[in-house]
Amino acid sequence: MKILITAPYNMQGQNQLSDKFGEVIYREWKQHGRAYNEAELNQLLDETQADALITEHDHVTSEVINAHPHLRFIGVCRGTPSNVDLEAAKVLGIPVFHTPARNAQAVAEMFVANVINLMRNTIASWQWLTGKNWGEGTHTSYLQFKGNELAGKTIGMVGFGAVGQRIAKIVTCFPCHIQFYDPYIEKGWDDYQKISLAGIFESSDIVSIHLPVNEQTIGMIDKSLISKMKPSAIFVNTARASVVKRDDLLYAIENNKIRGAVLDVFDFEPPDDKDYRFINHPNVLATPHTAGATHEVEDHHVDILNSRIFKWAAELEAQKNIA
Repeated sequence: MKILITAPYNMQGQNQLSDKFGEVIYREWKQHGRAYNEAELNQLLDETQADALITEHDHVTSEVINAHPHLRFIGVCRGTPSNVDLEAAKVLGIPVFHTPARNAQAVAEMFVANVINLMRNTIASWQWLTGKNWGEGTHTSYLQFKGNELAGKTIGMVGFGAVGQRIAKIVTCFPCHIQFYDPYIEKGWDDYQKISLAGIFESSDIVSIHLPVNEQTIGMIDKSLISKMKPSAIFVNTARASVVKRDDLLYAIENNKIRGAVLDVFDFEPPDDKDYRFINHPNVLATPHTAGATHEVEDHHVDILNSRIFKWAAELEAQKNIA
């Protein structure tokens, strides 16, 4: 079997696949300079005559899948395989494997770092210091940049999957009180309290969004919820921008209805002028969709995906032996 890998994949992972299945052809999208589009991916699959594909960001459309019905499997190095036409793969009986929670630790650590930085005015005080504003013998900085501690705060998670649960484990050490809203989790556990969605916004010091994008969640976080937040509360979104009505959040920030926001995602990437109103606001700490960007994440997705592929191969072999 020939496996075409266009995702970042460490050498150990490549060797494991080649030892088990045969030839590995490595054409990482970062070496290409960007994700492969439909035409480029079609051409690459044709040129390599690959029997399986492991991708990350490339556009695996129905046209790509239907043009290569012989593919044994498709691996996706992402938390959700949103770049693959799953229905087309299902029709042809091509299994699709993905890597949930590959970046949970990375996003959780970024959450803690950026929330603390916002609460302690770290960026503003650094800019003040580099601007040589510290006059001799003054205590201006002590008064101007006095912040708040994370310890003792109530953090409300909207969605309590792998990332939210990892954050909860970390911040419990401060300690913080954790409450969550998630219709797919029956009740509270590990001292984490399940409450209503409205309750999250009404009672949390920090509201953190951890929702996937689907028909139910697009625009789910709106003025009716944001207006319930405390004036001292912080809004955090490291998930997807489209689950939040940005005009409603922007209104709350620009009119000082909430203390501020930590944002890693935007409606348009690169951002448009309205997104830059968030980015340039003094009460917002913004990053360019990098919460999940660590070198370790690539090792995580290799381990997760290889494990799932090997399990699938073992099950096929067992069925063959039974037959």
